[in-house]
Amino acid sequence: MECSRSGFLLSATAVVSLLSFAWVVILRCWVLPNRASRKLRENGLEGPPPVFPLGNINEMKRVAMSCSSIRKASDPGVISHDIHSSVFPYFSFWQKLHGKVFVYWLGTEPFLYVADPEFLKQLSSGVMGKSWGKPTVFKRDREPMFGKGLVMTEGDEWVRHRHVITPAFSPANLRRMVGLMVESTSQMLDKWMAEINAGNLEFDIEKEIISTAGEIIAKTSFGIGHGDGKKVFEKLRAMQVTLFKTNRYVGVPFSKILCPTSTLEANKLGKEIDGLLMSIINERKKDTSGTKQHDLLGLLLEDNRGDGRSGKNLSTKDLVDECKTFFFGGHETTALALTWTLLLLAVHPEWQEQLREEIREVIGDKELDATSLAGLKKMNWVWNEVLRLYSPAPNVQRQIREDMRVNEETVVPAGTNMWIDVVSMNHDPSLWGEDVNEFRPERFRDDPLYGGCKHKMGFLPFGFGGRMCIGRNLSAMEYKVVLTLVLSRFSFSVSPNYRHTPSIMLSLRPSQGLPLIVKPL
Repeated sequence: MECSRSGFLLSATAVVSLLSFAWVVILRCWVLPNRASRKLRENGLEGPPPVFPLGNINEMKRVAMSCSSIRKASDPGVISHDIHSSVFPYFSFWQKLHGKVFVYWLGTEPFLYVADPEFLKQLSSGVMGKSWGKPTVFKRDREPMFGKGLVMTEGDEWVRHRHVITPAFSPANLRRMVGLMVESTSQMLDKWMAEINAGNLEFDIEKEIISTAGEIIAKTSFGIGHGDGKKVFEKLRAMQVTLFKTNRYVGVPFSKILCPTSTLEANKLGKEIDGLLMSIINERKKDTSGTKQHDLLGLLLEDNRGDGRSGKNLSTKDLVDECKTFFFGGHETTALALTWTLLLLAVHPEWQEQLREEIREVIGDKELDATSLAGLKKMNWVWNEVLRLYSPAPNVQRQIREDMRVNEETVVPAGTNMWIDVVSMNHDPSLWGEDVNEFRPERFRDDPLYGGCKHKMGFLPFGFGGRMCIGRNLSAMEYKVVLTLVLSRFSFSVSPNYRHTPSIMLSLRPSQGLPLIVKPL
């Protein structure tokens, strides 16, 4: 009798568990997506029809493969800056059918695609930073890489993290970093000179610049040497390849089960990076010298020595996640901006000479410092033009936390994911004119902020609103330091081995490296 009752209870429990699981599957795969689709359609927001359960993923892959075949058949020696249709071929294709605002689906996750700055302005008008978040589907997918660092937090947590981190990017702290930037860059250039003296004139500039930028962020933000910094950098790079260079199914229910190899590899790398950063943090905590550290890690630890009653302290896991976030973001954006800059200057040697002349006039034989760097106006123009043509951050992703009215007819429902296509807006002739795909830094001469763009939301090199990039001033300063030193010692031309194939791997980068011919002045 007791055995029979126990068997019945076990069977009943199994049935309830199975029914609960089935309900979760139906809710996630059918009920919630259909509810979201209905709300979006009611507000006139539609797009390419999705196919369950992959949404538009298969169509995106098909269009991308077709574009890749066309690109392979084209002249490999041609360097065209009209890159939107090659880096985002599916968005370029859908724009022709659905306009600059439409809905597409990653699995069962709808995304509102926006390449219209006026729509974005109306949508974001008066919105505070804490009203936006990162799409939940991306937070889950990228957790091993960023954890719950600043770029992934939202609401009150985002406010707390931002409050703690902001002092690390004060003008006084940035000024202290110039010497370390000069030191790392000079070591790279000395190595180039030794290679040139040995007969090697060709360098993979992307590889060289990314390595040096990683060393700079390791020294300036975390106070760690080249060896430890290189270990973290290499594992973050492997993580980037694992997460963004493989065929995965982001947004598809239970997608991690469908791609177990990349999921396990990302989690493994995430734990290894956490361990490396934890040891760096613990070593810094053991420092009893009493010397105040002004880098990012030092300021984070200083803040955490309070009594905790303010509620603003960061946990050890928070510290690790912020280190991961800034280690990756702190070198990637600047390194790629410098990489694309050197390509453009190699194609346009007249701009190499214009910048050298400005360096001679403004810097001369003086040591580099923040004040003299601020006087490099033409370099500012080049910086902005590079961020326009080859934005290292090619898109902005948001998730709306409350209903937002765009106009009398359209309300974007709370929870809607957004994909803002920065590349499209930066290459839109209706915003920039017919010379939109030409390298013309002088467009920023009379309009330093927007370069003559016909809409102020059409140029978003560091995001927009309350969630703009916190490290943009650090990035600009590092860019000027490295470029000033490089141009003062070397000239560049494009190697015959270069193939112009910009591609997206979270950031916009040259997919086959950037070989340039480097010669001493």
